[in-house]
Amino acid sequence: MPLERIVSTALQIVDDEGADALSMRTLAQRLGSGTATLYRHFDNRAALVAHVVDRMFGAVELNGDELLAMGWQQALRTVAHTMFEALARHRNAARLMVEEVPMGPNAMALREHCVAALLDSGFPPRLAAHAFATFSRYVLGFAIQVNGRGGGQLDDAQLSAVFRSVDPALFPATVTVAESMPVPIEDEFSFGLELLLSGLAQLRDDA
Repeated sequence: MPLERIVSTALQIVDDEGADALSMRTLAQRLGSGTATLYRHFDNRAALVAHVVDRMFGAVELNGDELLAMGWQQALRTVAHTMFEALARHRNAARLMVEEVPMGPNAMALREHCVAALLDSGFPPRLAAHAFATFSRYVLGFAIQVNGRGGGQLDDAQLSAVFRSVDPALFPATVTVAESMPVPIEDEFSFGLELLLSGLAQLRDDA
């Protein structure tokens, strides 16, 4: 059975039923095969998860030379938005990426491109490593939050009404900014990303 079909089906299970639903038995049933077939490809569930996670990174089709040419800030900005959008298409898969540091070929290539862009623009090695690690956590953290909303929570319109209705005597600052709340999570992501890039630029210049 082709590895691509197995990994695609595993990702579909995660999308449909959640990360906890992914097991060798469930995957074998969905594929209409036995678990022995799967164990020829994967030693255990962790190995299967690693392939599913790397499939997520494979959705970020970016050329290393093009990233270097656009400069480190635009390169990281491009990777961040592309990765965020890729993860947002899969409600549950982002949580799998918390289980271990992604080391598959797609993840390694993306890390290589980003770190190369940082080094090429004058970041010392230690700062480049910290910058990429923080950047990655930032993107993943937002992806998990955008995928985790729902389940009875108020929507943005309802939250906005709540903010506008608070007692101005008790919460005058909140009332002042109520027309701008809640901030859409996509806007939060872009705003925070620009702060992160600006801070990294300052650290590089100080190094």
